[in-house]
Amino acid sequence: MALLTAEHLTFAYPNGLCALDDVSFSIEKTDCVGLIGCNGAGKSTLLSVLCGLSTPLNGTVTLDGIELTKENLALIRNMIGMVFQNPDDQLFMPTIYDDVAFGLQNRGYTPDVISRKVSTTLKHLHIEHLADRPPYRLSGGEKRSAAIATVLSMDPHLILFDEPTAFLDPRSKRNFIHLLRSMTAARLVATHDIELVSLACNRVLVLKDGKLLADDTPAHVFTNDALLEQAGF
Repeated sequence: MALLTAEHLTFAYPNGLCALDDVSFSIEKTDCVGLIGCNGAGKSTLLSVLCGLSTPLNGTVTLDGIELTKENLALIRNMIGMVFQNPDDQLFMPTIYDDVAFGLQNRGYTPDVISRKVSTTLKHLHIEHLADRPPYRLSGGEKRSAAIATVLSMDPHLILFDEPTAFLDPRSKRNFIHLLRSMTAARLVATHDIELVSLACNRVLVLKDGKLLADDTPAHVFTNDALLEQAGF
C-alpha cells in the first residue's frame, strides 16, 4: 500500500483560477519524488493541499491509510513535515535549539525526551555546533539545515519541500542533496532545480497549469524533449 495517495485533486482560488485540475498520484514509503513545473504550475498549491493548509474542491488525500478530513486534520499534520522555501519563515525562536524543540514541546514530550531528540537531530545534520546560535547569525545553508531539523525532530512519515535549494550556494546545495538522499522518510520536493531532481529523486511529477503531465523517472522525463517543451522548460 502506498504511503500517500492523492486522487482527482481539484483546487480553484476565489478569483476562479484553477490551480489543480484532476491531479492523481501516489508516493511510496521510500520515494523521493521531484515536483517540477514553471511558475504558476500549481506546485505550492499541491503542497498546501497535501498538508491540509488548503481544502480541495474535489478529490481525496490519504496518508498511511487515513483520509485527510477536517476531523483528523491534526493527526495528518503530525505525520507530515513541511520545509518552507524561506527558512526565515520557519525559524523564529531565540536559538536553533529552541526552534527544534518548539514542536516537540507542543506535542507534550518530557524535557528529557525533547533534549534527546533535539541533540540526535542536530548531530544527524552535523549542525550541533549551531544549537545556541540565533537564526539571524546563520548562513543560508545553515538556516536551511536548521529548518530541516525542526521537521526531522518530529519523525514525520512524509516531508514536503518547497524550493529547498533557494538561497543556497553550490557547496550548501551539494550538502543538501546528500542529506536528501540519506533520509529514510518519504520526500516530495517542489523545485525548479533540475540537477537536484536528477541526482536525488527516483520519480518526477510534471505539472503544467494545474494538470499532471507526467509521472515517471528522471531519466525518462529529462530526455523527453516534447514533454519538457509542453511543460514550459
